[in-house]
Amino acid sequence: MPYWLMKSEPEAFSLDALAAAPAQTTHWDGVRNYQARNWMRDRMRPGDGVFFYHSNTAQPGIVGLAEVTSPGYPDHTAWTPGHVHEDPKSTPAQPLWYMVDIRYVRHLRRTISLTELKTHAAALGDFPLLRRGNRLSVMPVGDAQWTYILGLE
Repeated sequence: MPYWLMKSEPEAFSLDALAAAPAQTTHWDGVRNYQARNWMRDRMRPGDGVFFYHSNTAQPGIVGLAEVTSPGYPDHTAWTPGHVHEDPKSTPAQPLWYMVDIRYVRHLRRTISLTELKTHAAALGDFPLLRRGNRLSVMPVGDAQWTYILGLE
């Protein structure tokens, strides 16, 4: 099963907000990076596991688990006038951006911080989150990396 890490600033959308959403499910909209868009559009499938990562906080890190519940589909917020994610280049006829739906699974027993993950860099190998300058909000996680990180919990 493929795995992913999805970042969100808790002030914008937190794991608690996902847990409180109707059916504990929502769409993951607003991704405006082509590589992340391609993964959502072309590779994410229902059942894929997700590390939910809180970014831009005092202690950024993995805070919980979610699951992809839909294949990628056009991100309607891109053509919604006045929406914070509006992009005039994207239209219903020619969508530029995509999103998936995700479902809350659980909170981790503790946050696995970015600082802690960095101390395991050798064991995690080429983990995209640890690459210098990586700011992607969606990134793949390998099977071994998924298992290793869950073992840190």
